[in-house]
Amino acid sequence: MNSKTLRVGLAAGLIAVPLVGPVAAQATDSLDGVWQTDGYGLVLAIDKGQARVYPTTSISCSTPTIYRQSGNRFTANGEQAFTITANRLHVEGNVGDKNLRRLRALPRTCTEPGPTGPRAVFDQFWTDYAENYPFFKAKGIDWNAVRAKYRQRVTPGMSDDALFGLLADMIRPLNDAHTAVRTPEGKLYEGVRPGTTFPSEELEARLRPYIESTALKGITYTSYANDRIGYAGLPGRIGYLRIIAFLGYGNIPDYNAERTALNAALDQALAGAQNLRGLILDLRINGGGSDQLALDVASRLTDKPFFAYFKRARNDPADPTRFTKPQPFFVQPSNRRRYAGPLVILTGGSQMSAGETFTEAMMNRMPRPIRVGQNTQGVFSDTLQRTLPNGWEYILPNEEFRTLDWKAFDGPGIPPDIRVPVFTPEELNHHRDTAFATALTLLKEGR
Repeated sequence: MNSKTLRVGLAAGLIAVPLVGPVAAQATDSLDGVWQTDGYGLVLAIDKGQARVYPTTSISCSTPTIYRQSGNRFTANGEQAFTITANRLHVEGNVGDKNLRRLRALPRTCTEPGPTGPRAVFDQFWTDYAENYPFFKAKGIDWNAVRAKYRQRVTPGMSDDALFGLLADMIRPLNDAHTAVRTPEGKLYEGVRPGTTFPSEELEARLRPYIESTALKGITYTSYANDRIGYAGLPGRIGYLRIIAFLGYGNIPDYNAERTALNAALDQALAGAQNLRGLILDLRINGGGSDQLALDVASRLTDKPFFAYFKRARNDPADPTRFTKPQPFFVQPSNRRRYAGPLVILTGGSQMSAGETFTEAMMNRMPRPIRVGQNTQGVFSDTLQRTLPNGWEYILPNEEFRTLDWKAFDGPGIPPDIRVPVFTPEELNHHRDTAFATALTLLKEGR
């Protein structure tokens, strides 16, 4: 399935749990048959209470993941549950749906053994990017020239190390944190925007004590939801809310349980929200997760509905300008504890994925939040999860998230309103947190 939330399968990010849930029976018309998604390169074969989900390209069909069916809901160990309703597929925890159309039969590539060897690995890898990656033009990459350069170097007897290095070299110039390739032994290449640091557990372990000893020195900081969320009350009735991921809130089995844990954490963190004169929301280290959980957080930070973003996916393998119809999304105020006053969001290059779609959505909130820090990482799409003929895994994006005036921030990321250093060597050496101090001053001055 296409997902942000399974990036942990390929990278050492902050997201820690798969989305799998108990089966809930629902009455539905028969879904048996073969289905194909509009975009996303997925074929589903449903029969006898199970669905086989095949990742495909025009030249390949990978080993399917088997899902158990109960009514219109499908589950598999280690995978996100999904539902099918009215020819639309919805992955739990994601925003939006995938349109489905029926096929008469499985594609031939899914019924016959596929080629193997280094060249087959190369061809599938290159083709999947050619058919799905949306940002070649924006990044000045000629993908056909990449094929011409690298395919001639692929030989039947080349070593795994050489082949791995070649695949990594192909995608390295994309500088895209939603691209990665990994071997079963754990060898990993993952992209990242130059000048930024990937939001790993190691980075969090190093910088959280720094934040507590500088910005929050002498102030009680309380953690919730498996240390993914933290809160501190600052002098002058200013709140400080820190969220490092929109998933991983405990050893819990599915999106619905994640949402329950998130609500419990925010109920506690925002218990005194009605008395605040300002709130600092720190997303400078945020590994992403579920876009829907991110919108759930946004619903706690408003008392008025507002537009979030459009989402669309590339859907023509031969034409990189063709996309699915944009789906609009909105933030609705929660009926639980909320804060709707002045807000400053701390942003930085170690903030990615759902951490960025959240920030994009909040740009339309009123009063408008002030963003302080540095550009976000610049990756918004869910990721396609794929397996090569030799068992290696890889991911790539295929979606755009766009603003109401049709801007996209893929690549450079969302810029701040006020640009200040974020965890630079100079900041760390002088034990400063200029972003936090700037946010605090803005709120104290009532700006």
